Amino acid sequence: MKCVLGIARWLAAIVGVVVVVWGLGLAWFLYLGLWGARDRGAPTDAIVVLTGGRFRLESGLDLLEAGKAGKLFISGVNQHVDREAILRAFGPLPESAACCIVLGHSADNTEGNARETAAWMKEEDFRSLRLVTSWYHMPRSRLEFARAMGEVTIVPHPVFPPHPGVESWSARAHAAHLLVNEYHKYLAALGRPVLGPLLRRLPGSLAEAGARIAERTR
Repeated sequence: MKCVLGIARWLAAIVGVVVVVWGLGLAWFLYLGLWGARDRGAPTDAIVVLTGGRFRLESGLDLLEAGKAGKLFISGVNQHVDREAILRAFGPLPESAACCIVLGHSADNTEGNARETAAWMKEEDFRSLRLVTSWYHMPRSRLEFARAMGEVTIVPHPVFPPHPGVESWSARAHAAHLLVNEYHKYLAALGRPVLGPLLRRLPGSLAEAGARIAERTR
């Protein structure tokens, strides 16, 4: 009986440590997204918007019109969407801004956004960019972009969608689920350089399952 109680206490202690570490990591993740170092006034060669939310595109277009950079690159655009369709959705823009918008169609996840943008930045010989994405997506985006183009200066520009009125419990639950899911993706992205090679060494079916899980976190 004492042995069973000892094992139970040992397991409870491990679970407690894991929960505390997970909570501290979440707090750090929130800090990176909400209050991470950023310089809204710093000039950059380009503005890069990651698709996934209307307010991201609006923010990127506002920055372009404000002259914060010479070109706007929108990464991860659907293959069937062209520049004219995007411009129609947001109304008329000054010709000086409309002519400087470039679309990237090859990315379908955050890691792909980073690779696609890195190739475009190299073509343009740019050395700095202002990264525009949702605040909760910013920590993982900065991580992937830094890996893909370590020599490029990245100025984060997180987007905070407005939430008018009182939110319902279902809306709050959805937001919490979205946040925790993104946090787990961030953790997976942090560990991918180490876990990726290990997963590939597993036996056939296990390696395939691990690869599918890793793909969903990119």
